[in-house]
Amino acid sequence: MLVSTKQLVEELQIFGLDCEDVLTEKLADLCVQYGQNEEGMVGELVAFCTSTGKACLTSDILNSFEHEVLSKKLSKAWHNASKDSGHAGARDIVSIQELIEVEEEEESLLNSYTTPSKGPQKRPIITPETPLTKRNVSMRSPHQILSPSSFSPSATPSQKYNSRNNRGEVVNTFGWSQGVCWSGRGGAGNPSLKVIGYPEPLTGSYKSMFQKLPDIREVLTCKIEELGSELKEHYKIEAFTPLLVPVQEPVTLLGQICCDSNGKLNSKSVMLEGDREHSSGAQIPVDLSELREYSLFPGQVVIMEGINTTGRKLVATKLYEGVPLPFYQPTEEERDFEQTVIFLACGPYTTSDSITYDPLLDLITLINQDRPDICILFGPFLDAKHEQVEKCLLTSPFEDVFKQCLRTIIEGTRSSGSHLIFVPSLRDVHHDPVYPQPPFSYSDLSREDKKRVQFVSEPCSLSINGVIFGLTSTDLLFHMGAEEISCSAGASDRFSRILKHILTQRSYYPLYPPPEDMPIDYEHLYAYAQLPVTPDVLVVPSELRYFVKDILGCVCVNPGRLTKGQVGGTFGRLYLRRKPMDWEKQRGLSIAAQVVRI
Repeated sequence: MLVSTKQLVEELQIFGLDCEDVLTEKLADLCVQYGQNEEGMVGELVAFCTSTGKACLTSDILNSFEHEVLSKKLSKAWHNASKDSGHAGARDIVSIQELIEVEEEEESLLNSYTTPSKGPQKRPIITPETPLTKRNVSMRSPHQILSPSSFSPSATPSQKYNSRNNRGEVVNTFGWSQGVCWSGRGGAGNPSLKVIGYPEPLTGSYKSMFQKLPDIREVLTCKIEELGSELKEHYKIEAFTPLLVPVQEPVTLLGQICCDSNGKLNSKSVMLEGDREHSSGAQIPVDLSELREYSLFPGQVVIMEGINTTGRKLVATKLYEGVPLPFYQPTEEERDFEQTVIFLACGPYTTSDSITYDPLLDLITLINQDRPDICILFGPFLDAKHEQVEKCLLTSPFEDVFKQCLRTIIEGTRSSGSHLIFVPSLRDVHHDPVYPQPPFSYSDLSREDKKRVQFVSEPCSLSINGVIFGLTSTDLLFHMGAEEISCSAGASDRFSRILKHILTQRSYYPLYPPPEDMPIDYEHLYAYAQLPVTPDVLVVPSELRYFVKDILGCVCVNPGRLTKGQVGGTFGRLYLRRKPMDWEKQRGLSIAAQVVRI
């Protein structure tokens, strides 16, 4: 369908409307896209401007006109057509967009056999010798795939984000990062990816909200007994003493830290809840005044030594350190790999004042530019805390917006060949709001994309060429930081203490009770949220300040979030390589890391 911009200008002048060349071309695009002639399009536009009281044409008015008039009209037309053909239900915006693209493809092919018109051409003329193929369609720009105006009436770009001047700034480094080439090989490296479970990984949805209090009690008891048994064997402890038995000599007690009320834990409110075997779950207050150093949080399994002369209060004199799990020993095949470049990014992928996904599109540009071997992307992809989501201002279902976002990432990075790992978040508004969280379900992957796209659960242990990654999108640092209490003779780093607790408690979420907005299913927590081994790399995205630290031999990374309110945030990148080592004594793994502003 050929549209004359000259005729559009003449029709607009009849009604006394002046229009810039850019807006005229956009109006011509709308005519082609929605199958309208010049006269009909201008008539509907004038009616829209009159009804809304608009005196002049702007880009925002055209966007509103498209959203409120043309899109609804097209949706209604498809709805009626589907009814007439015996199919119930209206098509979603993605389906409509795909049908429009097919029509445009057919039009372009027909136009290649005709004489070009004298008017401005919106699409390049393609000769019969070079027809538009499926591959050309699949290599579209991410900006063409993701159209925020299709699901939001106010898709205005964030001015603060677009005016930033610190993009690409390296704000944190770890290891030998100087001189490292951060460009990968895309899909050429063919990395080995394997999800590790304990005893098996979470692969699908499950029924939640059916747990009973005795079942929760059973999970907590098993945790105390299992960790207690490991610590008893490690420290060569002969036996544990029951909590409520008065003894005049120093005693060794096993239990879980808890608070004497519903308030925040402090040094005066610490209680020790005993295990079932020795103490029948009894509780006893703990006096910490004799301890020079300690770091405690509710739910922590500990072994304490102290005086309990009355059976009603324990004066703690020694706190045994937790013991982490051993590291994974890679096989001969896994040891033989070249360097691997990995990108780490955590949502939200939109700024708080816009839904245009500009930060995500910038990240896709970086992925295509640097071609990392693997990209690990954490949710939320459609944030439940975003203002337009909270106020229900989106015009498409949450699931449809998420799929459009996902399709943008997958198709937009196809040219890079990078492997994509998607980790869900409890803030993903369309996904199951339960922890542990099952992987995303997305059935529209093409055959070539299935080889490089993988959906995993939250949390997840992932082996990349024999290097174990611990992945979680839950802000555990923030949760535990609000509850932890400590005392130290010298300088102490709270992040390091919390990360050490995660590794020694051998759990992705050792805090109990959790915050009110943390919906945990404890039976599945016990089955799917335990550390199978100490990871080589632990990724813990948080609202708190970004960092990269070595904790007990594990490289812990907080890449930050891709956006912070109305401004750009940070993402992380890792460089891994093996080096010849005595594998019986050393792990032979070198890791360099950077945190970079988007």
